[in-house]
Amino acid sequence: MVLSQKQQLFLKKTISLFSVVRGYNIPIIILAQYLSAIFILAPEKRAIAVLLDFNLFLLVFASAITIASGYIINNFYDSQKDLINRPNKSMLDTLVRQSTKLRVYFWLNFLAALLALLVSWRALLFFSAYIFLIWLYSHKIKKYPVVGNVTAAVMAVIPFFALLLHYYNDMSFEEIETYKSHFAVIFAHACFLFLLLLIREMIKDLENIKGDLANNYQTIPIRFGEKISKTIISVLTLLTVVPVYVLIDVYDVGYMDIYFYCCFIVLLFFLRHLWKHNTKAQYVLLHNVLKFLIVAGVFCIVLINPSVLWNGKELLF
Repeated sequence: MVLSQKQQLFLKKTISLFSVVRGYNIPIIILAQYLSAIFILAPEKRAIAVLLDFNLFLLVFASAITIASGYIINNFYDSQKDLINRPNKSMLDTLVRQSTKLRVYFWLNFLAALLALLVSWRALLFFSAYIFLIWLYSHKIKKYPVVGNVTAAVMAVIPFFALLLHYYNDMSFEEIETYKSHFAVIFAHACFLFLLLLIREMIKDLENIKGDLANNYQTIPIRFGEKISKTIISVLTLLTVVPVYVLIDVYDVGYMDIYFYCCFIVLLFFLRHLWKHNTKAQYVLLHNVLKFLIVAGVFCIVLINPSVLWNGKELLF
């Protein structure tokens, strides 16, 4: 079947918008939230009960929409920088007009706020603050060293706090005392993820030096040099040992300790190559290694208690 010129243009614009919102990331984020809910946040609940929780669905959907809108506003402000750092992707993204991107951005934020309101007024406040933080980061914060990196990593973890709000908001003080160790496990997981995300953000700064310099972004490599940036990355990489130790030796994460041991080995090689590499292509490779570890971690959440997937009808139903 041969598409008409109008249909081809529509298809190209659809693909362009998909690229702008990074639609390939959204399913991973949704999967990460549901797996976190089943295996980390509410392990005492049956998996089917978590999957059929309508309020949880609304929060996960609102998170996905908010993140997609965040990619749009980030793309809007970074359009000039991306022409230098990612010329091929930038050319694809320009098929959709900036005005169209902004309209989609506002409609997505409105929908996210509406979904949050259906859950509770607290959820509405949470997502309103999250939307504002994403805009502030894209407009101002990301141009500054350290603060921009930390904010980007925090924003990537924030959607999981929406799930915490859902499960633990109505707990009494006595119930919170009972779940103290459970909170510690959640916090350790969040710390490990935060460190990986922060390292990735700093690798992106090394990767995007040319575009950042041309657009007056005061990132760590530009302000203090690549050597200082690599030193900070090395320290952050070594700090991942702390939450990993807590998760493996202090608390029980089931078979997921295999993932953490593999991560440790990969990160050692990562550090070795970090100090040997100094080109954009090499930094992109290191960036992809970190993305792989993060995505692999999402799927490996199942290893915390794999019996949920096959242990008959008791856990699932």
